[in-house]
Amino acid sequence: MSEVATNIWSAANQRHLMASLAIVRAALVRHIASSQTDATPSDNASAEEEAAAEALRLAAAAMPSPSALEILCHVFNLSVFERDLLLLCAGIELDPSLAGICAKAQGDPARSYPTFSLALAALPDAHWSALTPSAPLRRWRLIEFGSGLMLTARPLRIDERILHYLAGVQHLDERLSGLIEPLAPDIKLAPSHQALAERVASSWSHSAEAPLPIAQLCGNELADKRAIAVAACTSMGLQLASISATVIPTGASEWDGFLSLWSREALLRHCALLVECDDVDGSDVVRANAINRLIDGLDSPLIISSVERRAARHKPILTFDVSKPSAGEQKQMWEQALNGAPIALNGHVGALVSQFNLNLQKVRAATAEATMQLSGSEPADFERGLWDACRRQARSRLDDLAQRIEPVAAWGDLVLPVQQLQTLSEIAVHVRHRMTVYETWGFATKGLRGLGISALFSGVSGTGKTMAAEVLANELRLDLYRIDLSAVVSKYIGETEKNLRRVFDAAEEGGAILLFDEADALFGKRTEVKDSHDRYANIEVSYLLQRVEAYRGLAILTTNLKSALDTAFLRRIRFILSFPFPDLEQRAEIWRRIFPNQTPTRALDFAALARLNVAGGNIRNIAMNAAFLAANADEPVSTRHLLRSAQGEYSKLERSLTEGEIRGWV
Repeated sequence: MSEVATNIWSAANQRHLMASLAIVRAALVRHIASSQTDATPSDNASAEEEAAAEALRLAAAAMPSPSALEILCHVFNLSVFERDLLLLCAGIELDPSLAGICAKAQGDPARSYPTFSLALAALPDAHWSALTPSAPLRRWRLIEFGSGLMLTARPLRIDERILHYLAGVQHLDERLSGLIEPLAPDIKLAPSHQALAERVASSWSHSAEAPLPIAQLCGNELADKRAIAVAACTSMGLQLASISATVIPTGASEWDGFLSLWSREALLRHCALLVECDDVDGSDVVRANAINRLIDGLDSPLIISSVERRAARHKPILTFDVSKPSAGEQKQMWEQALNGAPIALNGHVGALVSQFNLNLQKVRAATAEATMQLSGSEPADFERGLWDACRRQARSRLDDLAQRIEPVAAWGDLVLPVQQLQTLSEIAVHVRHRMTVYETWGFATKGLRGLGISALFSGVSGTGKTMAAEVLANELRLDLYRIDLSAVVSKYIGETEKNLRRVFDAAEEGGAILLFDEADALFGKRTEVKDSHDRYANIEVSYLLQRVEAYRGLAILTTNLKSALDTAFLRRIRFILSFPFPDLEQRAEIWRRIFPNQTPTRALDFAALARLNVAGGNIRNIAMNAAFLAANADEPVSTRHLLRSAQGEYSKLERSLTEGEIRGWV
């Protein structure tokens, strides 16, 4: 409805409401006149009633569409008496003179309010059943009772939400604020999502059941499911509001109040409810029971959003799986969002689609961020800024599940044999050109298995496994996340798989590099299946390998003991890279590179330092601790500081410095 049409309706609705109130007012005046023993024939009362009836007829004829009062009476099936009783309660709020009339009609100046006994005596077509809790006025909380000994003598008051509704003002009941969020149509959907919205709407429009079957949208991206739900409801002429399952009341009285208020709101607004279960902990029994009670208790149209499918209880559930827009759809989304941007679309959009799996909202957000920060920049700068904006958009869910490592290491920081460096370069090539090989050159058509790029880094602590992952992240300009598999593995059967699923599902958006530490915690040699724990352990390993093989990014597993891993699992890893303990020459090279150019040093003999029989990680610790000692003494870093630092590092390793390692140092 346009603003002009809304204003016309509002003015007509106000006139209709006041005319309806005048009918009730005239009924009270007639009651007063008839109750007075010395009253003359009620010509004045009759005239007022006739004038009120004519005014109402004219007001009704002027309504461009049904008034709020007419809609409310139809929705809640109010009788004539119930309608007039509701109007009587509304009149006290809208017509200042009505309080005095109520007091006069009840013969008591202190009773300047409506009561049920007054309504029974003064209003036409009165019936006692209107007072019962199951009747519409009380069932839907249209009126409220004040305190008092006698039910019929208690003050009556119209509910504030209903008063505003009658006046033509639509707003969410304030008691639902903070729980319910109205949703409005916002964006044009991708074709695949639009088709899914039409399927949801069609399933409802062709349903002969009442209430409608529950629609369940399953997938990882809440924003996509929201947009689909809004589109489906819009096509059905329904509004949509959402509630997070984490805030559904769990107490009996609070829950009953919420259910009653929302059921009324759904009727008033012709609204469906989207229950968002995406963040619900599956082990939270109390929360699960609250969700089930809401599903069973609601008769209004209901949509459930969840990552995994929820089983049906007492009502039919239609489940729809929501996937991300296809690569072709994402390409169109980027081209529309970047229209007019300083960027070569043909080249860079393909790279964005290849690396990132973003929905329309995040595509627009990344474009807006890059445009705002880099307006007027060179195309190359804009491309880099847009790429980084996409990385930030993809981080939101993964940051809650894994530790993000800011990569600082570069190729020059790695000291490894030539073969290992060459393998790392090949890994980078596979990640950078996977779209060309898989999609353009058609390898994906030969089967999806094995398309994920995976690597196993093995070697003792400190040999450079994490640094190598940082180098790859820097080279590819991707985020790096560390997942400790020893922490992911749950003592509860089946929970490890759920933990891993959440990590991979969140990482898919940005194709981040996933660094799984302590792989032997899950990938140890398989044993004979003796009980359910052994069976579930094998299932979890298989699930991780399955996700690694299908992951659109790079998954790196690290282990300190490659021999502890099952060879059957190793065959499914694309790259296996051993990080050897550095020999004397390599340790000398590490020492040469370990100090930043700004660090002042004095007469360091790197060949002598290389005699320390420790890995690169320990060398870094020794160098840094020595730098602190030198800074405290306001001196350049010297062998004296390094010796003291080395003694501390060896103490941590529960080893002693040998004479051969430090000969000639001091």
